[in-house]
Amino acid sequence: MSPAPPNPSEPRRGPVPAISVEKIVKRYGNFEAVKGITFDVADGEVFGLLGPNGAGKSTLIRMMTTLIPVTSGRALIAGHDVAREPDAVRHLIGVIPQALTSDVDLTVEENLAIYAKLYEVPKAQRERNIQELLEAVDLTKWRKAQTKTLSGGMRRRLEIARGLVHNPRIFFLDEPTTGLDPVSRVAVWEMLNRLKSIHHLTVLITTHYMDEADRLCDRIAIVDHGTLVALDTPMALKASVPGNNVVEVGFARDAPEWRSRLEGLAAVKRVESQSGGMYRVLTSDGSLTTAQLVEMAAQHNEQIKTLNVQNTTLDDVFVHYTGSQLRDEQVKAVGFIMPPRPGMQP
Repeated sequence: MSPAPPNPSEPRRGPVPAISVEKIVKRYGNFEAVKGITFDVADGEVFGLLGPNGAGKSTLIRMMTTLIPVTSGRALIAGHDVAREPDAVRHLIGVIPQALTSDVDLTVEENLAIYAKLYEVPKAQRERNIQELLEAVDLTKWRKAQTKTLSGGMRRRLEIARGLVHNPRIFFLDEPTTGLDPVSRVAVWEMLNRLKSIHHLTVLITTHYMDEADRLCDRIAIVDHGTLVALDTPMALKASVPGNNVVEVGFARDAPEWRSRLEGLAAVKRVESQSGGMYRVLTSDGSLTTAQLVEMAAQHNEQIKTLNVQNTTLDDVFVHYTGSQLRDEQVKAVGFIMPPRPGMQP
């Protein structure tokens, strides 16, 4: 006899997850943007949320951070229900929207101070937090500079510092490195890892950069059309895709029969046609497939113009589970989480 399914109303046993989402649904009229998603995020974990435009990621985050009401199901932040205890949730979380929202006419220090005051952080602690965070994000020398004089990477570091100025336990970051150059992106990654360790944070991050998710996240959830289609560690997700290697090959003379020839090779699992006579070949043995390709081209007196072998990437995982490439998200302004006020409505 199968055990009875868990009852969401019963008290949890064992450690309380930092974030727990249980059969959460968001409906706008007849349109269901989020369709019964369930997952937990452990205390201290970096959890990635991936999905194409319109997948439901932003809606999911807005429900978890009390910005919009849940239609059904529930979201718990450190055990607090976002619908029943929104004020408690707001004190526990920091939220960094994708859009840069710091006041450009205020100095770096003023931006941090005003946000700390809104959260009623006591003066002594406020000054201590600001000093520590300016050092952590390497902005101490610019504390008196107007924010509009900062580069994009420096402003992003300021936004992250501001989200931590009230000592949150759980940190939500929506596309934290969008628009940054590669050097600034790596600097932000290193800073996030350092801040997570110093402040003992749990982090939930959305990103459309696969290398970012691979480098930062302990586990990744892929959301598509409002449903959860995959959830595991980056390594396990890559291992779940048919074929351990990807061979990219291009022929000097493209012909329709190339795809069927490639599909007929011994270790090949899947073949994807691309523009310009290019093919992506997923194979369980990259070395064997490469050798067979060269031999096959010689047999047909054809010239290979491009040949590249690589391991399965998160891009391949994403295509496997959603059937599409992950496109850049448009910058979207997400409303700030404001601290509780008497009589304040979520």
